[in-house]
Amino acid sequence: MSPTPQRSRTQSGTAFVEAGAGEPLVLIHGVGMRLEAWAPQMAALSRTHRIVALDMPGHGESAPLAEGSALPAFVAWLARVLDELRIEAANVAGHSMGALIAGGAAATLGSRVRRVALLNGVYRRTPDAREAVLHRAREIAAGGVDLEAPLRRWFGDDPETEDAYRLTRGWLSGVDPAGYATAYAAFAGGDETYADAWADVHCPALFMTGDGDPNSTPAMAEAMAEAAPRGEAVTIRGHRHMVNLTAPDEVNGHLVRWLQR
Repeated sequence: MSPTPQRSRTQSGTAFVEAGAGEPLVLIHGVGMRLEAWAPQMAALSRTHRIVALDMPGHGESAPLAEGSALPAFVAWLARVLDELRIEAANVAGHSMGALIAGGAAATLGSRVRRVALLNGVYRRTPDAREAVLHRAREIAAGGVDLEAPLRRWFGDDPETEDAYRLTRGWLSGVDPAGYATAYAAFAGGDETYADAWADVHCPALFMTGDGDPNSTPAMAEAMAEAAPRGEAVTIRGHRHMVNLTAPDEVNGHLVRWLQR
């Protein structure tokens, strides 16, 4: 993928990039990111699938949702995008906030979701973790966009992730503040929204995170996998929150196997 690929747009204003052909795989990035965050996955998985990478509402070049939109509005946005792209059923993979959207789609869209993958997804935060993320959401809503704090959580001090750190910092620094605030508030309040639905999600479900991710923990991935009838948890050793960028070959290998299930 080029550094800034040429995007197409749906009728309602969602920006997207397509690559490859075959069974659709829809990719949804996290808060503050852009669809370019999926570049390693698009390059590898477009060999066998039709990849559709989306700019989340209010991110990249996509139109925003209404201020204050909660997680169900983002799930409804995804359903609308599938309609606009005439995708009857798709595999759906999301990272972080995108993982919450993917999980909500699996919970509510039935057979339209063939398989679902949550990368660095959150699930039933502890009270302390919930208060911390809600506090950050309030700070962001008040105009306090702190670039360094999330980057420290996502990467730590590992020099081997310097390239991914640089890319991620650039995306964060260019995000629309209003779109970022709306999405972050939905992310902060969304970990319980569809938490009870996994028992009724019967498609293959992959839950992947890094063993050093302090917020989207391996324990969360394992709990979701245990709750889902066809769930599988994967922990990427030696990595944190941005595993799709910092461990692309390992992540892609697991995604290939998930797409064959």
